[in-house]
Amino acid sequence: MIVWLSSYPKSGNTYLRSLLGAYIYSHDGIFNFELLKKNFIQFPNKYIFERLGLKTKDQRVLNKNYLKAQEFINQLGKKNDIQFVKTHSSCASFQDEKFLSLKTTLGAIYVVRDPRNIVTSYSNHYQKSHEESVFDLTNDLTLGINSETHPPTYVGSWDFHYNSWKELKKINRYLLIKYEDLLRNPEDVLIEVLNFIYKLGNAKISIDLTKMKNVISSTQFKNMQKLEKEVGFDEAKINKVTGKKINFFNLGGENKWEHILDNKLISKIESTFEIEMKELNYL
Repeated sequence: MIVWLSSYPKSGNTYLRSLLGAYIYSHDGIFNFELLKKNFIQFPNKYIFERLGLKTKDQRVLNKNYLKAQEFINQLGKKNDIQFVKTHSSCASFQDEKFLSLKTTLGAIYVVRDPRNIVTSYSNHYQKSHEESVFDLTNDLTLGINSETHPPTYVGSWDFHYNSWKELKKINRYLLIKYEDLLRNPEDVLIEVLNFIYKLGNAKISIDLTKMKNVISSTQFKNMQKLEKEVGFDEAKINKVTGKKINFFNLGGENKWEHILDNKLISKIESTFEIEMKELNYL
């Protein structure tokens, strides 16, 4: 059964997956990038659709087959296995086609981040100006329209994305975590996430404190940054001008919107997302 790891782009999904990967799938809690490649599926997924005989970029066709693709994902593991699926898609119907089914979904963990701090990370990753990035956050965004490797992903605006996933909250299959809390207290948040996952699966959990210590240490930002320099990271984008990979692990804790963003852009974000930002105590 699927447990969704959902977030708006550049909101901390990679950090969450790194913590989970190191704790659940390594024997000692020491992180490496292979743990992400082998144990987490991205959705929508070109490979999955091709296995279903769909070699198309037509989002209408793909959306009609989203539920079939998710059934296929569940067939990849053993019966009752949890399949962690990363997505930047909103949890919204597209032309009356549902994004997910509770027949294949156990629940969702949603990572939210202050949209003012998303801008710098988003700009670096997608090679856009701050103004272009704020436009994307505040408008109807679809990723991957011209991509050769990823199907189109309907994201929507930052507030629409955040609100769409709260549908699972109504049936107690939803856990909200804030990226800022992940940075401040990664161990506490990881334990909360593990408890949520095991509760979904009706299983008991016993935390391995030694392993947990290794997880937290090996996934610190400086260690991740060093690992990327040493071995590279598949999720890093290629610079359109130089042809070199852009650092995925860029600013970390140094990303502070107060010192980076133009006041007009700050006002635009705060006025557009006032309701949600107050709800999340970002305002």
